[in-house]
Amino acid sequence: MRSMLNAVDGAVLAADAAPNPWFDLSYVTDNRESILRLLGEHVRLTVGAVVLGALIALPLAVLARRSRWLAGPVLVSSTLIYTIPSLAMFAFVAPVTGLTTTTVLIGLVLYSLVILVRNFLAGLQAVPAEVREAARGMGYGPTRLFWQVDLPLSLPAFMAGIRVATVSTVALVTVGVIVGHGGLGQLITGGFAANFYRAQIVTGALGCVLLALFADLLLSGIERLLTPWARGVRA
Repeated sequence: MRSMLNAVDGAVLAADAAPNPWFDLSYVTDNRESILRLLGEHVRLTVGAVVLGALIALPLAVLARRSRWLAGPVLVSSTLIYTIPSLAMFAFVAPVTGLTTTTVLIGLVLYSLVILVRNFLAGLQAVPAEVREAARGMGYGPTRLFWQVDLPLSLPAFMAGIRVATVSTVALVTVGVIVGHGGLGQLITGGFAANFYRAQIVTGALGCVLLALFADLLLSGIERLLTPWARGVRA
């Protein structure tokens, strides 16, 4: 009996003494396919959430800009949605959509609205009234006024909101591990489950950071291309 206990204690000590580096390149190369698959899911959820969020936020911002009475309720509603814990959000949505990426996507879209609606509304409200009046005087109708005056002048604020929402969504995607679709977050939780395997945890966390930085740099470049007139102002 004593020999068995000694053997178990020796196994535990051996496990504790096993190398557990904070980063291991061999782990990345050995699990390349799995990491790329999770990265692809992370990117798809982020892009889908921001695009759908922007498509919903834009008409809400236009509506809020046209009616002061609606501006307050629209902003408050988006803020209240953001305060709902992700666990509760998924609990509300999962019975309908199941444990799928759709469940995560719906939550991410709703969370993105608090950033996108505010920035879109701020951009529209920042368009000078005299510019809009001049455009009307030149015969611009509501549709032409929006696309050729309001939208171009609001782009800097729009892009700022999209950049913040994208970086925020990259981080929030990891919460999807609750329903089994958390992108790189699956690596983080998997590392904790594997006796706190540091290399796996750091790979997931570092991947999220690098993805957020890349997305922000990409959107910054797109913003510069779309708003060449604003470069002198920023400088």
